[in-house]
Amino acid sequence: PGTPQHAHAAKWLAQSLRQFGWDVLIQEGEAAAFNKKILPIINIMGRYRPDLSERILLFAHWDTRPFADRDVERQNEPIIGANDGGSGVGVLLEIARLIGRDSLKPEIGIDILFLDAEDYGQPQSGLLPQQGNTWCLGAQYWANNRMPQGYTARFGILLDMVGAAGAVFPREAVSMQYAPQIVSKVWVLARKMGYGGYFIDRVTDGGITDDHLYINQLAGIPSIDIIHYDPQQRDFGHFHHTHKDNMDIIDKATLKAVGEVVMELLYREK
Repeated sequence: PGTPQHAHAAKWLAQSLRQFGWDVLIQEGEAAAFNKKILPIINIMGRYRPDLSERILLFAHWDTRPFADRDVERQNEPIIGANDGGSGVGVLLEIARLIGRDSLKPEIGIDILFLDAEDYGQPQSGLLPQQGNTWCLGAQYWANNRMPQGYTARFGILLDMVGAAGAVFPREAVSMQYAPQIVSKVWVLARKMGYGGYFIDRVTDGGITDDHLYINQLAGIPSIDIIHYDPQQRDFGHFHHTHKDNMDIIDKATLKAVGEVVMELLYREK
């Protein structure tokens, strides 16, 4: 956030959604980071059938971490974030493209929300005292200043780190607290579609602080998180918040599994 590349990427995302036939809303604001830096926030929403009152919210963060605090070298340089930032956006853009292209359309309104400044959270190592709510700044801003005004949805699905080879997606604890029925619906569907190796029947030991936490708590939209997390290693992958988070770790099969499950769910909702 705050770089020329960031502004250029925001324009590209909005343009892509419009090319796929979606209405686009752009929300701009500011948020204070853990280091007191004022960040420009750009949240981007694509809307399919905005005339329908019954809606499903799909969301992902589109920013990437401005430093590689889990790496052993070049820690002060931003990461590429192919998985953590790129993968969720990529899957949602493809969903938008397919819905815009196909003659058979979902029977419910759909909103795709790209949230900013998720990954500007305070590093665990550092001289500053630990602060609360330093992650997911764009989600917090949107939930407190909803666009469109008064927005709500039947439920929400967050995609975060959904592209790595060998990824597993456990049932995440915050999701289980706020939207257990949606978790069950998605995981059962994934298993029926042959993707049970990705969507594993295990609950995380604790909740993961991610955009869905604030969409649940502040916006009141029951939302779940499809997120790569290894319950045995208690880790998001060896590449997480390092310079290894690049295209080398991305697997089309993982992206396909997540995208097909979400698409199938959309077409089943009436």
